[in-house]
Amino acid sequence: MADHDEVLPEETSGYKLSQPKQSLAEYQQMDANDESLQRYKESLGLGGGKDLSDASDPRTCIIKSLSLESPGRSPITIDLSTPGSEATLKEKPFTIKEGAKFTMVVTFKVQHEIISGLSYVQVVKRKGIRVSKDTEMLGSYGPNTDKQPIYTKRFHEEEAPSGMLARGHYNALSSFVDDDKKVHLKFEWSFDIAKDW
Repeated sequence: MADHDEVLPEETSGYKLSQPKQSLAEYQQMDANDESLQRYKESLGLGGGKDLSDASDPRTCIIKSLSLESPGRSPITIDLSTPGSEATLKEKPFTIKEGAKFTMVVTFKVQHEIISGLSYVQVVKRKGIRVSKDTEMLGSYGPNTDKQPIYTKRFHEEEAPSGMLARGHYNALSSFVDDDKKVHLKFEWSFDIAKDW
């Protein structure tokens, strides 16, 4: 498995968190007369609703699925909802057509506390050599409620490489990491770039 730093997002020079991490209760009790703070709290899902956190599950961020969507094709979905389901993904590669445009979509749940600066980090290797490392910022989220039972985030559109040299087998290491460098899920998977789906 890769070293810990490989699954972390790249550091942004000069970036600092604007304030120290606070508990969910502290956020909910912040100054009720501050209109901008109220909007911020609502953007985190702290505007009401029944908290759906599961007291028997200690995880803060639960990744449900990761899908690859391409125009004119049915989505290819990696089901991550069952703990341990990611263990066999590397042995089950899926195919991506060379030059195809696609978008990744993640569904996830947050519970117990606010997640700050959640990012998706993907390292792709071919024949053991790293060919790319990409980071997609997902944002900050409060625990899911009955008003917002699940979060869905669409990534920026990408284009698969094309040409004879691009075709072949690739291994990927994906992780979901927050601003505190806590890795919520890390898994290996594989795909093939081919002439056709």
